[in-house]
Amino acid sequence: MSRKILPANIALKRAYEPPSEADGVRILVDRLWPRGVTKKAAAIDRWAKEVAPSTELRKWYGHEPARWKEFGQRYRAELKGKQDELDAIREVAEAGPITLIYAAHDTAHSHAIVLRDALLNIRAGTKSRRG
Repeated sequence: MSRKILPANIALKRAYEPPSEADGVRILVDRLWPRGVTKKAAAIDRWAKEVAPSTELRKWYGHEPARWKEFGQRYRAELKGKQDELDAIREVAEAGPITLIYAAHDTAHSHAIVLRDALLNIRAGTKSRRG
């Protein structure tokens, strides 16, 4: 990538929270549309379901916090095969703020966290460099 993406340019938000102007480009990163949310209420600019965890991984994980660490490893492995899709999202984030929209209730163990870190090229167990 030609420029470094500022961590502040990638926010995370549940699909059930109202959109705001500060969200920038709203990108839904779930494979399935959030239950009970209309397209108008979601105000999604882009649906990047191809970067969501596979159905198999999602079902295995089952949002069990005890599986969080291994889920992150498996999901990062899946994302390695999706560089073109990740680069397309990075390009949008280089231009300005984006918000990764997801439906999971557990905000501390959402795949969107792993995806954001992958977009920022942050490795598990390391802190992003300030530059």
